[in-house]
Amino acid sequence: MDTGAHGHEPVLLDEVIRLLAPRSGQTLLDCTIGRGSHAAAIARFLGPRGLVLGVDVDPENLAYVQKRFIDIPVECRLFHGNFCELPEVLAAASREGVDMILADLGVSTNQMLSVRCGLSFSMDGPLDMRLDPRIKRTAADLLATLTERQLADLIFHNAQERHSRRIARAIVQTRRSMPIATTRQLAEIVRRAAGPVRHGRIDAATRTFQALRMAVNQELENLQMLLDALPRLVNPGGAAVVISFHSGEDRLVKQAMRRWQDQNRGDILTAHPVTPAHTEIQRNPRSRSAKLRAVRFAGPANVPVGDPPAPAWPGGFPVRHAS
Repeated sequence: MDTGAHGHEPVLLDEVIRLLAPRSGQTLLDCTIGRGSHAAAIARFLGPRGLVLGVDVDPENLAYVQKRFIDIPVECRLFHGNFCELPEVLAAASREGVDMILADLGVSTNQMLSVRCGLSFSMDGPLDMRLDPRIKRTAADLLATLTERQLADLIFHNAQERHSRRIARAIVQTRRSMPIATTRQLAEIVRRAAGPVRHGRIDAATRTFQALRMAVNQELENLQMLLDALPRLVNPGGAAVVISFHSGEDRLVKQAMRRWQDQNRGDILTAHPVTPAHTEIQRNPRSRSAKLRAVRFAGPANVPVGDPPAPAWPGGFPVRHAS
């Protein structure tokens, strides 16, 4: 798959730009900046008076974006943090609100292909899955300590894996004789437990890996915190776009946007989720599960003040939600 010159293909880029409608001098808060592909395209509309605030949990992505933006005529400030920490980011940037917020909840292609991250079973590596180095527990730690019931529930609720109980039982049986420490080892355990049948073209181990990654990085919990804070972070008339890749994520986003509209806090810009065209899926197969929703807010921004400013990257915020 061609991931472009920067190792990651931005999903639904034209739709993101159309819905955010960036203009000269505005401020973008990209709370999952990744390799900076969406932000770099939007920055062209912001110009020298514009500002990009970029947040990411992965220091390697931030280092890459820092170099990438050297030749882009816009001010760019980067922060090492989770998107649930956006109020601290705005306090550190001395901003009460921003004009646009983008949250692409997908994992960067470079992270999927990283042996260090251990997100993929296509190559053997340590069973880590931490996207943020501040997180203490790895996927291997979860497999070693959770009960069979807890593992089954985690795999089922995070990935709708119908063989979750069988897989959890196989994991517990295996760990009695040896630790489960590598991606290949876990994939083989799951495939034996789930049988040779695949979910369409998806490998039998895919859903279990997804469920563990979401648990290690507390993705649904952090997304809910982002959605709870988001209306207070956007300037009057500003817009927010969220791209999700999981039915649980999309459900939270849909419910939040409907709630904001019912409360007259904003207007939904996408009556139905926007999905990639067939041509984009052919070019970037990982985009196939993407769903984009957007909202434009009304009313004054109301960001809490008084919190101690957090340092810009390199640096980071105290770990509050990772464990």
